[in-house]
Order: sequence, then C-alpha cells, then structure tokens
Amino acid sequence: MESEDTAEPVVARVTPSPVRRGFALITLGFLGVLLELLAFLRPPQAFHLQLFLIVLGVAVLVLTARLFRATGKGLVLTESALRDTAGQVVAPVDAIRKVERGMLAFKPSNGFLLRLKEKQPRAWEPGLWWRFGRSVGVGGVISGAEGRAMADAIGVILARRGSA
Repeated sequence: MESEDTAEPVVARVTPSPVRRGFALITLGFLGVLLELLAFLRPPQAFHLQLFLIVLGVAVLVLTARLFRATGKGLVLTESALRDTAGQVVAPVDAIRKVERGMLAFKPSNGFLLRLKEKQPRAWEPGLWWRFGRSVGVGGVISGAEGRAMADAIGVILARRGSA
C-alpha cells in the first residue's frame, strides 16, 4: 500500500470510525443548535447573557464544521513521518522521542501520545490529532484497534532506530 503523496510504503493507517464520527458530529451540532435556540426562544433577562449564548452557540457550530472536515481525513504512518491523508506532517519520525499509551497518559480517547525531541508549532485537527509543544496526541474518533496498531508500529520503528 502506498501513501497518497509519496512513494514511501505505508506502515500503518488510521481512519475515523464512522459511528464515533457521527456521534461526535451529532452531539456537537445538537449542542450548538440548542444554545442558539435557548438564546432566541428563551432569552435570559440580561442582554450580555443572551450575547454569550449566541457567541457560544456559533463557536460550537464552527467547531462542529471543523470536526467534520478534520475527521474526513485519516492518518498515515511511513518510515519517515506521521501525516494526515491530505499530506500535512503531524510529526516526523526522527523527531519522536517516545510513545505513551498507558492509562495515566494525557491522551485522546482510543489514542496515544507522542513525546517529541523538540517543540513543534501548535496545530489541531479536532477528533483526530493535536500538537502542543513537545506533545502530539492522536485519537478521538478513531478505532481503538487502529490506534493501538499505529502506536505499536511507531514503537517498532523507534526501537529499530535505537531511539526508544
């Protein structure tokens, strides 16, 4: 199997679970619509509270749209990098120090945490991955089996390179 943007072989692939994706989209969308309805059909006495509900509802609906776009992609691991299927590099494999999957790791649902050797710019694809400083969290609406398989594959690559 080959990745979409390189001739490098794909080691592991993660795609969002349709059921989890649908549940997340319905839940967030419902919350956004509910906040807007509350702001207009049962407005609070104070105008600033109504404005707060409107702004919060719009923010949740924007987040829902971002989640829809982000979870339309997947993640692909090659020997050189972890990237999304649109080609954006999440983390070069050479920059990964270790993989954390334990119960106490601050990681997304069904996912894992990558500790990087140096800070990277912040980025976030809701429901799929986030990067903050020296940490990359992968997970959210992905299946647990695919998340474990990708974390294991990264661990094998790191062990083979002597980085783990």
